[in-house]
Amino acid sequence: MSSHKSLDEVHGSIDTTQAKGGWRKFFLYAGPAFLVAVGYMDPGNWATDIAGGSKYGYSLLWVLVMSNLIALLLQSLSARLGIVRGRDLAQASRDIYPSSVNYTLWALAEIAIAACDLAEVLGMAIGLNLLFHLPLLWGVSLAVLDTFLILFLQSKGMRYMEALILALVALIGISFFIELVFAKPDMGELATGFIPSLKDAGALYIAIGIIGATVMPHNLYLHSSLVQTRRNKRDDEGIRTAIRYNFFDSTLALNLAFFVNASILVLAAAVFFKGGYHDIVEIQDAHAMLEPLLGEKLAPILFAVALIAAGQSSTITGTLAGQIVMEGYLDLRISPWLRRLITRLLAVVPAFLVIYFMGDSKVGDMLILSQVILSLQLGFAVIPLIHFVSDKETMGKFAIGHVVKVLAWVSATIIIGLNIKLVIDTLADWQEELSGHLWVFNFVILPIVILAALLLALVTYYALRQAKPSRETTVPHGKAIEIPLIQKKVYSCVAICVDFSKDDIRALTEGVSHGVSDTKYCLIHVVESAGALTLGAEIQDYETHEDWIQLKKYGESLRAQGYEVTEKLGFGNPKKVIPRMVKEMNPGLLVIARHGHGSIMDFIYGETISVVRHKVKCPVLVV
Repeated sequence: MSSHKSLDEVHGSIDTTQAKGGWRKFFLYAGPAFLVAVGYMDPGNWATDIAGGSKYGYSLLWVLVMSNLIALLLQSLSARLGIVRGRDLAQASRDIYPSSVNYTLWALAEIAIAACDLAEVLGMAIGLNLLFHLPLLWGVSLAVLDTFLILFLQSKGMRYMEALILALVALIGISFFIELVFAKPDMGELATGFIPSLKDAGALYIAIGIIGATVMPHNLYLHSSLVQTRRNKRDDEGIRTAIRYNFFDSTLALNLAFFVNASILVLAAAVFFKGGYHDIVEIQDAHAMLEPLLGEKLAPILFAVALIAAGQSSTITGTLAGQIVMEGYLDLRISPWLRRLITRLLAVVPAFLVIYFMGDSKVGDMLILSQVILSLQLGFAVIPLIHFVSDKETMGKFAIGHVVKVLAWVSATIIIGLNIKLVIDTLADWQEELSGHLWVFNFVILPIVILAALLLALVTYYALRQAKPSRETTVPHGKAIEIPLIQKKVYSCVAICVDFSKDDIRALTEGVSHGVSDTKYCLIHVVESAGALTLGAEIQDYETHEDWIQLKKYGESLRAQGYEVTEKLGFGNPKKVIPRMVKEMNPGLLVIARHGHGSIMDFIYGETISVVRHKVKCPVLVV
């Protein structure tokens, strides 16, 4: 088990231990659930809600209610895991499952986050296009800048990021409140939407998309990490307080998300379904129809502003979730900006390709498909979560009780059951469409589905038998190993790189000090002039002549002190020439210095040391 802290840069950065109870205490805890909630009102939700409202009126409102209740339950369990165990969902999975299962779950989580980010990036690009007429490809490309925005906000502190997200969420909520005032929905008809019903297979497809858009797998990873940005008292009362306040935070934030989602569906039902426009699936079409149907010029503007706010806020949290998944599952420690850039590119590249090759008209279909992909991945996140928070050995007295466990498993069963129905229907359609190429269906699609089903069954098996950690606990950089009796290394030959700079003295001193009386020393210098790069050893220019004289001076000085020394000149790129020369002379040790320039110049010219040490087999001493 890795001991790396989840989101290490901001872990425990907000101290809740000094504040007393009441609103001041709640204010310190409030925030993580709002970052999670933006994922529940991202542009992917807009696509499914608009499609559902325009085609089926208010009849799918009950799906939103059910999804919101399931989301509240699962997010509270996710927060409980992070608070009690100090592990995010990805880390906890890595602790339990064998490597083969763990890596597969990581790949599925990355696919889910890419699908989620695809919706968010596309949504923000659509919003920019609607408001400023910016081409979709330009809008998608701008999404890369989120990486630097997150770095900036985290450098200022987690509260700055939470404040930005809260402001964007408030903007979305206010915009849709005004939209509903314009739409004037029939409250009697609206109430009938809370009665469960599915009119046809198309309603099931959209219902699953709504569930996938509402209960998002990446939010389970995200919430279990974000609650750890609070520094709590680690006694029972402190943990219990943190769980209680985070539940209040989740309830407030997710109900706000429900209001936004319900508002979008109600708006689509009251404006499009009622007006006879039953096939509105494109966000752009919905935007274009608002003004003529409502007679309000402000309506489409508010719609576009809210869409941009939803896309921007969701891309920020989606990128954080990508970092958590990558670090948690792979135990990977790389530069923060690189982590986030990789995560962002996983979203931007697919979005760019979708628009470039399929055209703007396919964006709406891709948004709905992305939400269905999310829903299909839910089981692989929900079942491990239930497993971990049910484990009394690791959760202690804070393991969930029987009632909550039953509700959690019922939620998982509903999600998985709907997904099985969707998969069966989809496979039947694909089998018919691929009738002329059944080998693709039989030997590609079907095996993938079977493997996914087996993996889900295996994860469920682990959960039901309460599997224990599969790997030993480790410290961040590994455990110390037993050291055998060490004998002093004697080098028969030491190679020393010189560059006629002030660092040569240190390189020569260290090189000679690692030898014995009969050690042979070889001084290496590489001529890297333009002529040497082109002609190699055939060059006989002024620089080569002078470098050889200087190198001989070093050799003569060392020989005068009683050392056996030879000098060798190389020609060309030092990164290539030094390893080749070292291989020919086969020294026991290579000594090399920084040679006069620092990190900025290394970046400009290229760092020789880093390349050379990977290309030679002998030990390298850098001075």
